Amino acid sequence: MPLLTPYRVLDLTDERGQLAGMILGDLGADVLRIEPPTGSPARRAAPRLADGPESERSLCFAAYERNKRSVVLDLERAADRERLLALVAGADFVLDSGPPSVLDGAGLGFERLRESNDRLVHVRVTPFGEDGPWAGRPCADLTIAALGGPVSLQGDADRAPVRLSVPQVWRHAGAEAAVAALVGHARMRTTGEAVFVDVSAQTAMTWTMLNGMTAAPIQGFDYQRDGAKLQIGPADLDLVHRCRDGHVIALCLGALTRKLMPWMLEAGTIDEAWIAREDWETYDRRIFRGGDFAIPFEELLETHRRFFATKTRAELFEPGLAIGATIAPVMTLDDMLGFDQLGKRDYFVPIELPSGHAVRAPGPFARPSKTPLGIRRRAPRLGEHTSEVLEELERAPRRRAAWQADPRPLPLSGLKVADFSWVGVGPISGKYLADHGADVVRIESATRADNLRTAGPYLDDRAGWNRSQFYGEFNTSKRSLALDLKHPESAPVKRRLLEWADVVLESFTPGAAERLGLGYEAARAAKPSVVMVSTCLMGQSGPLASMAGYGYHAAGVAGFFALTGWPDRPPVGPWNAYTDTVAPRFLTATLLAALDHRRRTGEGQHIDLAQMEAALHFLAPELLARQTTALEFPRLGNRAPDAAPQGVYPCAGQDEWCAIAVETDAHWQALRTALDEPDWASDPALDTIAGRLAAHDTIDARLSDWTRTRDPRDVMETLVRAGVPAGHVQRSRDLQQDPQLRHRRFHRFLEHGEMGRVPYSGHQFRIRGHDHGPRFAAPLLGAESFEVLEGALGFTPEEIAGLMASGAIT
Repeated sequence: MPLLTPYRVLDLTDERGQLAGMILGDLGADVLRIEPPTGSPARRAAPRLADGPESERSLCFAAYERNKRSVVLDLERAADRERLLALVAGADFVLDSGPPSVLDGAGLGFERLRESNDRLVHVRVTPFGEDGPWAGRPCADLTIAALGGPVSLQGDADRAPVRLSVPQVWRHAGAEAAVAALVGHARMRTTGEAVFVDVSAQTAMTWTMLNGMTAAPIQGFDYQRDGAKLQIGPADLDLVHRCRDGHVIALCLGALTRKLMPWMLEAGTIDEAWIAREDWETYDRRIFRGGDFAIPFEELLETHRRFFATKTRAELFEPGLAIGATIAPVMTLDDMLGFDQLGKRDYFVPIELPSGHAVRAPGPFARPSKTPLGIRRRAPRLGEHTSEVLEELERAPRRRAAWQADPRPLPLSGLKVADFSWVGVGPISGKYLADHGADVVRIESATRADNLRTAGPYLDDRAGWNRSQFYGEFNTSKRSLALDLKHPESAPVKRRLLEWADVVLESFTPGAAERLGLGYEAARAAKPSVVMVSTCLMGQSGPLASMAGYGYHAAGVAGFFALTGWPDRPPVGPWNAYTDTVAPRFLTATLLAALDHRRRTGEGQHIDLAQMEAALHFLAPELLARQTTALEFPRLGNRAPDAAPQGVYPCAGQDEWCAIAVETDAHWQALRTALDEPDWASDPALDTIAGRLAAHDTIDARLSDWTRTRDPRDVMETLVRAGVPAGHVQRSRDLQQDPQLRHRRFHRFLEHGEMGRVPYSGHQFRIRGHDHGPRFAAPLLGAESFEVLEGALGFTPEEIAGLMASGAIT
């Protein structure tokens, strides 16, 4: 039985949030897609089939409306409003989006809905939030991404900053809304009262900045876009390199050099004398901590690039993994459809589109061991299930899932989590739990601390294990236990952790947890009802399961790098470890659903989440399009294939920019008005999208002439007042002053044990009447070791002293 089988969801979103309903549906909920007689606007979202019924052409709808039933209700009619309220009475969740909100327009806002269902969870997805100074302003994918922050970090330094060429904003917001719904449901169970949850797309995009979110207030300066470079500390590391048939992603450091030396010798790229010039064992340490080099880093990089140029992507990728070297190919959407790892894991699922086309769609975003996800229904035709659902309603109105209220101070109070995960996906998922009340113990050690502790931004730009806000952002509200997992005396501590924990998180290479005595069988033996999560780049099985690396490797393989940058230049990729911002939303939703299933049934299980498989859902419509249309998805800078002008334009000041997105003819007329009807815009050919697309270069030049002498905020406000989507390309320093984020209390200043009072980024959703920001700052390494060992795990002071003396507790 799927995880969320007892629950019903009414989905009234358009493309802004529709992914939430898909996630809940894939997890087992009965999702009713409520549509007007003309169909949801989501049915018109691009990409689209070239022909067929208008309501069945959207491949975005086909990708994100599976496992839903379509019910047509005309909310302008009193009878259908009453039918909707009758459905609300038996529902557990209502999802909608705005502005404008279909529900508010029908006089059926949250207060009215709760009269029909006093235990409802109502989730609304909007660009900037339900209220505040920016609520309701015109916007587009490009302008929200600019205002959220990630655009400022992406692109080449000598050109405008760029977004991902495939729109991502509403996919992030929709996935976040699924998490928000399940956190809201946990909140409702503690109060017994209906809950309203407000999801902001802007803040969902801010979280894609990763270590850039609070860089300026922490280290004193912003990160600057500089092509495909990894900026995490003293050295900026090039990620993308040419090879014979494209590009690969690799960190060309001493560690990779040692593994590749036999290959490089064989290819004639290096000789023994070159190798003998350097102390390769300490090379990487000197890069990050300072020191002299016989082979400068620039020479090392150029040597790697000469070698890569002799090989194809395939000759570098899998043979590299065989020797422990991660050289990830920059793959395309077409590559995905033939990727052997996905084939061996039976990832793609054959489905029939409402149009009749047979395609392979992205499959399960996570793999719970006892309650598998599945595609039970293709996306529905308009009104396909109206009669069926209304007959059910008339015959026997649905009853909500039964449960007893469980008063607790926070939604997840009492939940105990052992967090053995590293870097991004696991820790971010653990942060969701910790911030909402779970007791999350973060396990690492002085002998092997989380790599993020050695990555910036650092407070005042001074490195230190307890000074990294890259680590800090992902580990709020947790306690730290410094345990050397490989120490022979650590065994009793690991055993008691497994006995104590309701949830175990790990992100080791497959097989490593078992070798450490922390695998699922050991966890289940210690506590049969445990929910264990194993997350890694490629999943726990398949020929590439052993692939070690980070989110930028997965983003390269999954196709995101190929879609970011300029058409006449190599890919630059999204900022940093992009899939680390996607996968936690799917993982946390799955984990919360598994915990709800455990609450109802007592059954635990093991969740296998491949970061790449989860992230591919953010390219699902485009994967369908490659199978059914002639559409191509190249790197476009900031342009769109079906709207113009779209761009990021230079403004007065140092490297200041404003994004402008004209998506309709009405936007174009509004832009002309805002610019006082300039002669260059009066050509009648520009009154159509086709005409503007043909003249895009000319329009860009003229717009740039207008923006270049103006402050970016003035440009934004002038255009927004006229009704044109526009957004200042904000950096972290701008986000600290952003009036909408201040209204939402997004940034929270917390007292850290070494850094003092510093800002942390909050959640991307608000629960009305409940302040659920981070509870306390990220922990110092091992700061709570004694209290965890004694208070949670029951060791005596004498036993703890022995563990410390042995070196197991560091």
